[in-house]
Amino acid sequence: MFRILLMSLLAMFAGPLCAADHAHPIQVHKDIPWAQTAAKTLTMDIYTPQSDGGRLPVVVMVHGGGWLINDNHIMDSAARYLAEHGNFVVANLNYRLLGDNHNRTTMNEIVEDVFGGVLWVKEHIDDYGGDPTEVGITGDSAGGHLSAMVLTAGRRLSSQGFRNEPRGFKPTYLPAGKTAEQVAAEDGLAVQAAVLSYGAFDLYSEAQHGFESPDNIFWKLGGVSARGLFGDGITAQANPDYYRAVSPLYLIPARSDDQLPPTLAFVGSEDKTIPPAAVKQFVDKMRAAGQPITFKIYPGKNHAFLDSGCNKYLGNCFAKDAPDTLDDMIAFFDQHLR
Repeated sequence: MFRILLMSLLAMFAGPLCAADHAHPIQVHKDIPWAQTAAKTLTMDIYTPQSDGGRLPVVVMVHGGGWLINDNHIMDSAARYLAEHGNFVVANLNYRLLGDNHNRTTMNEIVEDVFGGVLWVKEHIDDYGGDPTEVGITGDSAGGHLSAMVLTAGRRLSSQGFRNEPRGFKPTYLPAGKTAEQVAAEDGLAVQAAVLSYGAFDLYSEAQHGFESPDNIFWKLGGVSARGLFGDGITAQANPDYYRAVSPLYLIPARSDDQLPPTLAFVGSEDKTIPPAAVKQFVDKMRAAGQPITFKIYPGKNHAFLDSGCNKYLGNCFAKDAPDTLDDMIAFFDQHLR
């Protein structure tokens, strides 16, 4: 049985939102447009704590949903918690889903959206009280994968795009007057810390074990037919380089070549969607490469426990399952961003 990303069925079967206690007052800037694609206008929500202490550290948040369902609203409660209790400016991103553009969005385009979102945040977050020199990134499940791509592929940028070799990414948003190559040379996608929540790190293996087949329920939940992640004619068997190029597991640099930022990776002990062993495989490869990473397993927790609301199918409720982990995230970001 392949590991489909049984991420928040909450999007369709959620119970009432569980409220978190309020701490610092915040201002929420909703639906800020940051890029236009053929498929949709990409937006983000920015949560700004009310502070008299100058610019605040920034956390970019990337939602999950198997790259096929959900939008950034699934992370509303987590974003609000980090802003209220951690005193961070939080930028909660939207990106294209595989089913967008008449089911023609490719995985590299999704990666390019997240790269573009991080670049937009760095260029504009000062307007929202954030410090562009102190930026962390976090994401869960599919968002954990995309956050890990920022770490491991943030210098693999190319104006020629993904279809040419070597496979590079052209961010959906680029600072005015700069090429993808210039951004890469400046290490423009560098972040100062990362938290990867039950992330998917090996899409090459997932594709070989059924992700692209109708057995993956998320194609149905997304309202589209199953297909290849890169469109017709590209398969994991015939084109493994495509799939490895979007799989962080294969992109980890040796520390002598590129030191990645301090990273926390975690997973619930009861997670059957992204089992602890799958996350530990990534952690072990990071450690073998000399990269700084902390690993934690939360006893009794299932997949997608940072989602807003309550999910009876996974047995999660934000108010019960998320706060202690979010407090750990706050402590980690405090240590490395302030």
